[in-house]
Amino acid sequence: MQPKLLSFDAFNKTDEEVRIRTRTGGIITLFCILTTLYLLQKEWIEYYKITNKPQVVVDRDRHLKLELNLDITFPSLSCDLIGLDIVDDSGETSLDVLESGFTKIRVDTNGNELDDGSQLDVGTDRESLSSLDMDKAKYCGPCYGALDQSGNDNIDVASEKVCCQTCYDVRKAYTDVGWAFFDGKDIEQCEREGYVDRINDHLHEGCRIVGSALLNRIQGNVHFAPGAAFETAKGHFHDTSLYDKTEQLNFNHIINHLSFGKTGHELLTPKSSKSFSVSRRQPLDGRVMIPESRNTHFFQFSYFAKIVPTRFESLSGKVEEAAQYSVTFHSRPLQGGRDEDHPNTFHGRSGIPGLFIYFQMAPLKVIDIEAHSQTFSGLLLNCITTIGGVLAVGTMMDKVFYKAQRSIWGKKNQ
Repeated sequence: MQPKLLSFDAFNKTDEEVRIRTRTGGIITLFCILTTLYLLQKEWIEYYKITNKPQVVVDRDRHLKLELNLDITFPSLSCDLIGLDIVDDSGETSLDVLESGFTKIRVDTNGNELDDGSQLDVGTDRESLSSLDMDKAKYCGPCYGALDQSGNDNIDVASEKVCCQTCYDVRKAYTDVGWAFFDGKDIEQCEREGYVDRINDHLHEGCRIVGSALLNRIQGNVHFAPGAAFETAKGHFHDTSLYDKTEQLNFNHIINHLSFGKTGHELLTPKSSKSFSVSRRQPLDGRVMIPESRNTHFFQFSYFAKIVPTRFESLSGKVEEAAQYSVTFHSRPLQGGRDEDHPNTFHGRSGIPGLFIYFQMAPLKVIDIEAHSQTFSGLLLNCITTIGGVLAVGTMMDKVFYKAQRSIWGKKNQ
């Protein structure tokens, strides 16, 4: 049995007496050892290296809301005049979104904060009558024709009368009928509450808006426009009366940050620094749109964002829903006419001044899976291959050098 096993031995043994050790062989051996250790170290580092492996699937989470995060500065538009609305193709419209989830910060034309924003609510209290001592039970403010108050003479109880007690009530009544409100001058309630003075004092300031909102995962737009927004049977409109007559106002802007979904960043607050970092930089971060060569008072700035829902799955098992997007930009004068930069292009006469962000959701989702660059079995196989390869190359080099030395020494001895 033993002689049969000897015939299968693929590793022939060499007698110790006939082994020859050379200086060249020692050098090659040291070189092989160092090379092997270096390659094994690289394999170990590669094993602990973390990579992202993206996959593309059909998005089945269309019912979820998409988070919009923004931080935008308007150097030439007062916070009192800016309105933010969300309109999508489902027919859903969200008006005055800035009233919840956003912070409006007064800034100068250079973007420097003027105060902590606490004065932005002065004169807008919907419940306040005035700072004067008056009999609330007898007072019934006029609506200046925006509401029918003709029947008030036959009603004794003030709470049953049609009244506009505050400046906000008058503004809302004007908005509901689509009337221009301007700055509220000569409106008793607005004059009494200081609304008129505040609007005119802030008229030449800028505004920085920071916050977030939820969007339906369909096509729509988010737009900043001047004045109060209102809906009629004919469509969506804004009271641009004060903006129209103040020529130095415009929607030039600086996009400090704009993203969709959770991106691992923290939005700035009024108390925080103006500089910030995000884990995934967005395409519009840091964009400055302040044309100096033209008057942009009656201009509309539009961004068209194509959003791709993205899911990040970490090694720890944490799953985070986010979104990536690409964007294109377009601006046009509202008065229409020939484009100054492209003489063959003509613009239509329509629209309102503002900053519009049109968004469209992709039907596919990217799943970004965090994983090691190789498995443990792959590491083991690579280590064995590395050791074997280095030994094979070393053996070949040793044989070549040994035969070359023997050949040279043989010629010298002749």
